[in-house]
Amino acid sequence: MPFSLKRRTLFGAAAGTLAAPGLWGGLAMAQESREEGVASGRTRFRTLKLGSFKVTVISDGTRTSGSPHETYGTDQSADAVSALLTENFLPTSAFVNGFSPVLVDTGSDLVLFDTGFGEGGRENGMGKLAEGIRAAGYAPDQVTVVVITHMHGDHIGGLTEGGKPAFVNARYVTGHVEYDFWKDTARVGTPAENGHKAVLEKVVPLAEKTTFIGDGAEVVPGISAIAAFGHSPGHLIFRVDSDGQALILTSDTANHYVLSLQRPDWEVRFDMDKAAAASTRKKVFDLIATDRLPFIGYHMPFPAVGFVERKDQGYRFVPASYQFDI
Repeated sequence: MPFSLKRRTLFGAAAGTLAAPGLWGGLAMAQESREEGVASGRTRFRTLKLGSFKVTVISDGTRTSGSPHETYGTDQSADAVSALLTENFLPTSAFVNGFSPVLVDTGSDLVLFDTGFGEGGRENGMGKLAEGIRAAGYAPDQVTVVVITHMHGDHIGGLTEGGKPAFVNARYVTGHVEYDFWKDTARVGTPAENGHKAVLEKVVPLAEKTTFIGDGAEVVPGISAIAAFGHSPGHLIFRVDSDGQALILTSDTANHYVLSLQRPDWEVRFDMDKAAAASTRKKVFDLIATDRLPFIGYHMPFPAVGFVERKDQGYRFVPASYQFDI
């Protein structure tokens, strides 16, 4: 399915101002004093200001997996994948994947993007979202809108807790293309069957409180959807604008800060339409690089916030550091 960016203004309305380095300071980042490391067993979070909005990135946990080539660059030789990892000072035998939902406090709404693994991930050290929300000074029942970027298990697992909605006062927003695909009984007997079952369990019971959207739709004032299909059939990303500042929530457009960004054409095992996903990656990150916009990627190294610049065949990830503190 095609990537869609019908109006440049989705990226460009604030991009013209953000392109000036002197104005980046309007996005002020502050690490909360209660942030803890992974080794402590506690959750991590990071807050930043985007105009009048407060944005909090929460770590739902991390997972170490072996054999990077079996996930990234599956259409390349194992030697090519290992060479790129070595060039970037990374091990070749394993990789660490993070999972980072995002809270956006607009002053009127508390909007949560994706819900992590939930209770099903806790045995393996994940499912820390609710703990992170509380550590950041909120409570799950304060969330007014839950946005699901797409319906893979690490994004919908936390929708319920003990068989009941985890965010009791929230309404829900998700893509109609994504929902229609996963709900369809045509998934039975296919590789998507387990995903279909998860959506029946986690998402379908919430349908009456859900708004189904498409490209360009407004979630709340200042937050709009952009169709970025490929990783999943109805994968959405989101632009957040406040007081002339902007960032992009790229969700799973790129799943590794080296292997997906430096080689956006390389196939990724979890991309359902690999050609469309590669095309989307290049279009999304080309625009982010051109307009010098910050982005938050669900699987980028925590706190998952950074920039990209063009490099060789793709892009170089530039993690946010002190540039937003001064």
